[in-house]
Amino acid sequence: MSSAYQRIYTVVKQIPKGRVATYGQIARLAGLGGHARQVGYALNALPEDQDIPWHRVINAKGEISKRSVPAYEQIQKELLEQEGIEFGIDARISLRRYRWTGTQWKPELE
Repeated sequence: MSSAYQRIYTVVKQIPKGRVATYGQIARLAGLGGHARQVGYALNALPEDQDIPWHRVINAKGEISKRSVPAYEQIQKELLEQEGIEFGIDARISLRRYRWTGTQWKPELE
């Protein structure tokens, strides 16, 4: 596993239940600013046996990003709703209300 992916996973593990973070936010906290797509690639490559809350990462519009396997979008939505996160009628999450600030944790980059 690449060190960049490991840093991404380390940051995503810190997102508390009932909060979300954006791909770009995770990239910045992992020391990969400007590489939000790399966060998506890392989460797509995540082994299923890992205890990493991938479902808490959404796009900058507050939406669940489209995937090649459509069922995952519904799974992600259900997981977020189980944590108390509400979606608006436009299928968006209020980032003002649910965004994790990330200020509680400082990444220790190698």
